[in-house]
Amino acid sequence: MRVNVIGTTASGKSTFARKLAEVSDAPYVEMDAIYWGADWHEPSDGEFFSKLESSISSSSWILDGNYSRTLHIKWKEVQTIIWLDYSFSRTIYQSISRALKRIYFKTELWPNTGNIETLSKMFSKDSIILWCLKNYWKNKRQFKSLMNKPIYSHIQFVRLTSHQHE
Repeated sequence: MRVNVIGTTASGKSTFARKLAEVSDAPYVEMDAIYWGADWHEPSDGEFFSKLESSISSSSWILDGNYSRTLHIKWKEVQTIIWLDYSFSRTIYQSISRALKRIYFKTELWPNTGNIETLSKMFSKDSIILWCLKNYWKNKRQFKSLMNKPIYSHIQFVRLTSHQHE
């Protein structure tokens, strides 16, 4: 089983993918954890692509994350794409509430990175909430387009539009 769970920021990709990995007994791979280094360091594409290829080199995996520049890697062997296509209001609500919880509890986002969300980051140009606002509709159009491309006809696409399917 090789599955990529996609969706806009705060759609619940990681939670859904972790649960799916647990019930299917497949390794869980979080793209953000592969991407982000300590102190919000962003790797070069070469470094990122190499880590991703290594992380999904087994015959079974559940991968969460978008990173459209990695499609040539992650969708080469993927069997199923699960698109969490939830409403804008639900997604923005999750984005705000999740950010506030992480700020309050000083939650480290990925182990050993020291990366935590802060109030100043929440109101900056790097805000995850701003990212959600700017990219929700763009991602929706992009995912619809990708589903219909002949190059991806070997992939089974599952589009979930309600949280009740989880």
